[in-house]
Amino acid sequence: MEKHLIVLDLDGTLLKEDKTISTRTYKTLQEAKKMGHLIAIATGRPYRASKMYYQQLGLDTPIVNFNGAYVHHPGDASFQTYHSPLDLETAKTIIDTCKAFQVNNMMAEVVDDVFLHDYDETFLDMFALHTDPAACGDLKTLLKSGPTSLLVYPKLEHAEELRHLISGEHAQGIEQRSWGAPHHMIEIISTGNNKAAGLEKAARYCGLTLDDVIAFGDEDNDIEMLSEAGSGVAMGNASPEAKQAAAEVTYSNEDEGIAVYLEERLHLTDKKKFEKQK
Repeated sequence: MEKHLIVLDLDGTLLKEDKTISTRTYKTLQEAKKMGHLIAIATGRPYRASKMYYQQLGLDTPIVNFNGAYVHHPGDASFQTYHSPLDLETAKTIIDTCKAFQVNNMMAEVVDDVFLHDYDETFLDMFALHTDPAACGDLKTLLKSGPTSLLVYPKLEHAEELRHLISGEHAQGIEQRSWGAPHHMIEIISTGNNKAAGLEKAARYCGLTLDDVIAFGDEDNDIEMLSEAGSGVAMGNASPEAKQAAAEVTYSNEDEGIAVYLEERLHLTDKKKFEKQK
């Protein structure tokens, strides 16, 4: 049997809109594990906000957090943790640029510690994901080391200009991702970090390569993973760019696209044959 590493993005992919895993998808993944396949998570979330799903699925593989800027193994201390934060001075320059645009707010994360520029409970509920900030105030003063990630909430009318300015001034040192409506966030991590790069490390630990990976994703931060995996599968609800990067397109997260694809690909059931919808 050909052994695969099945890699799951979380939001918009594994998770339904209510942030749960459907029963069918859960059972399908457990069946895949019984067959000898491995399962891993690759997400833009920090570990604290992905831990519950890692545990729910009973995983024993490395996990890719912060879109590849932090790769670690929760259950194996022998795994060489990879952490590639932003350069501190670059981060401070970006913070100054954002201040000049009077952004709504900024958040810096150093692994699982959260530093918030302006205390805002609504912002914390939406983006801090299950933790209280370690401190609030001027991020330039609070940060003593380079952050794993910077999250910027710009004013809508300035969002595009700010993205271009950050990319122009700091393109050599950062990877920038834009979130869609309703918040139009800008997420910034150190250059060279993406889910595909993180997965290379996870696959190597499992004795596999990217050619052995079946990866599921839906957004622009999944593009490298979808294009470099042996089998990149975009969800039916994925962005046009993610669908273009993928080799195949399954049903949406609400329509249990992961289960539908794996049932056919791994011959788990005799259900209706999977049809590519690209």
